[in-house]
Amino acid sequence: MTAPLPAGSTIGIIGGGQLGRMLAMAAARLGYRTIVLEPQADCPAAQVANHQIVGAYDDAVALRELARRCDVVTYEFENVPVNAAQVLAETVAVLPPPRALDVSQDRLTEKTFLNGIGLRTADFRAVEADEDLGAALRDFKGLGILKTRRMGYDGKGQRVFRNASPDEASGVFKAMGGVPLILESFVSFEREISVIAARGSGGALCAYDPAENVHRDGILHTSTVPAGVGLGVAAAAKQAAFAILQALDYVGVIGVEFFVLADGSLLVNEIAPRVHNSGHWTEAACTISQFEQHVRAVAGLPLGLAARHSDCVMENLIGDEVQRAAQLAHEPNLMLHLYGKAEARPGRKMGHFTRLGPLTEA
Repeated sequence: MTAPLPAGSTIGIIGGGQLGRMLAMAAARLGYRTIVLEPQADCPAAQVANHQIVGAYDDAVALRELARRCDVVTYEFENVPVNAAQVLAETVAVLPPPRALDVSQDRLTEKTFLNGIGLRTADFRAVEADEDLGAALRDFKGLGILKTRRMGYDGKGQRVFRNASPDEASGVFKAMGGVPLILESFVSFEREISVIAARGSGGALCAYDPAENVHRDGILHTSTVPAGVGLGVAAAAKQAAFAILQALDYVGVIGVEFFVLADGSLLVNEIAPRVHNSGHWTEAACTISQFEQHVRAVAGLPLGLAARHSDCVMENLIGDEVQRAAQLAHEPNLMLHLYGKAEARPGRKMGHFTRLGPLTEA
């Protein structure tokens, strides 16, 4: 374990969205400066950071400047080019490590990794041609979700098949962009939950209580804590998250999404090597939010307690829903967080709010 970064050190953040914004705010509370690398000027993170480098995530000049000016570099989203992270890591610490990006950026690689450390996922098949899709549909009895292996998020880059014949695979590969795909089997689940967990630079582990998530149009709508699962399920989800952190020699916060089956068993849906939308509730219901926890980890500070002091429901404000902000501000026991985005577009996350309630058992 290296010595903690002293106050006044600089943390680089690749990505300038709302997650980078909240990381920069947490870093400032702990006495750290932040520099954001983001191609869009006046991005949400730059509005609260000390400086912004305007440049592409793989721009060699911008990356050299980031490495020169920062004591450690982290990132707010998992589609940072792996090569860029690896180049940075030659001269400055990059946390979480680039391997976490490599695993999480490809859905096939991710699920193979998870199965390899003993964690169950939905069944899946690689699809690189219409013939592969036809064979996979036969295996899955015409049911499945076809996804791009890379880049898709919030329901993008997906196609659902219900009772499809193998003949319906014709032309699909080209229509999906001719890029590597994966067909995942349908999962009959009772609920979706997620765990936000962290691993410190010395190997310490902690996890927040699971949140129960509801999606709308492929985008997270609400996260409720406590989730409607038993203590055994919650403990199993946390242990699964810890196994992932250990296998990746991870430092920082990770989000792990699960399907909960009728018998209480878990399937891992996906991992996100960063702070996560379903962990925004920690900002209001915990002394140490996921954002501070991540900064603590990458700066070499001790991890904070992940206990919550309240029950809560976090809800995203999507597109024009941000117009509810003034009304919401009147509510007691509600924390409102707007992201500083100039334009409200359909499907765009503009902010979130968290309603607090009395603490009950997880």
